Amino acid sequence: MALVIEGTERIAAPIDKVWKGLNDPDILRACIPGCESLEKKSDKEMSATVVLKIGPIKATFGGEVTLSNLKPPHSYTISGEGKGGIAGFAKGGADVTLKEDGPDATVLTYAAKADVGGKMAQLGSRLITSTSKKLAGQFFSSFGEKVTEG
Repeated sequence: MALVIEGTERIAAPIDKVWKGLNDPDILRACIPGCESLEKKSDKEMSATVVLKIGPIKATFGGEVTLSNLKPPHSYTISGEGKGGIAGFAKGGADVTLKEDGPDATVLTYAAKADVGGKMAQLGSRLITSTSKKLAGQFFSSFGEKVTEG
């Protein structure tokens, strides 16, 4: 079951600082809902463990995260795939674009695609879509807070 989530977040920080945050495993780990670990393997690869609860199903996903189409400090594509045992799998990615909004602010725009299979896909598209939108919103708002306070 595939879904698309799009959004924009205005972050009160210069574009270079926002770009650094998007590439910082410590900041990403703190902002990804349910993230238990995120380890940088190279400049373009990380491994992650995320615990997610969607409706009655709670699963631990282990997987890989890859950065591609890097155009510092303006855009990149982040993609990942995780397996959650009997709960199923989740894979997806997001095109993330940064635009300067004056000297001290950046507008971050994202277009994310996700695909869910296994037991989780049986929960129904409405629940999965609303949960995914909520998780994306949580990530980007806490990312904005972390980058501006740091």
